Amino acid sequence: MSKGKRVGYIRVSSVDQNTDRQLDGIELDKVFTEKVSGKNTDRPEFQKMLEYIREDDELVVHSMDRLARNLDDLRKIVRDLTARGIKVVFIKENLTFAGDDSPMSILLLSMMGAFAEFERSLIRERQREGIELAKKKGVYTGRKPSLTPEQFEEARARIDSGVAKAKVAREFKVSRETIYRYLAGFKPIDIDASRSAEA
Repeated sequence: MSKGKRVGYIRVSSVDQNTDRQLDGIELDKVFTEKVSGKNTDRPEFQKMLEYIREDDELVVHSMDRLARNLDDLRKIVRDLTARGIKVVFIKENLTFAGDDSPMSILLLSMMGAFAEFERSLIRERQREGIELAKKKGVYTGRKPSLTPEQFEEARARIDSGVAKAKVAREFKVSRETIYRYLAGFKPIDIDASRSAEA
């Protein structure tokens, strides 16, 4: 039985994503959790994990794409950790790397990492194609306006009556830049009205 600790690393790409499902039910001595993009290795909790983990420890990660966002990073991270005598375990892929890995394990690491990277690129491509198609159909409106037309008129009336722009921005829970942008001629889109007009 290993004399080292089982260390978990959990990452989600935004503060809105839930971490509960990752490593659920797995017994761990310590867990590092962060909610940041994995595009590079400059992640606070990731760096703390690298400093904390020691020889004979075991790093447990839900899946390869939680540890790295591209194949080169994945191979480097796994190689660096196993060179320090640390096992790396990927739950989803059911793979363990310990530094004395067979050529088949190394091939699997590259293949699984490449598949994950390829899948992400397909998702991004589908998103771009969906947006372009929606634009051509005239149904893509981008971000929802910060103020409805009615709110904008009310905000402008308050500013015209002498209320400070900063105070109006606070009242409507928008930035001062948003107020300035609207006053400079930006016209919020009434989505429901535009759709009914098209119909």
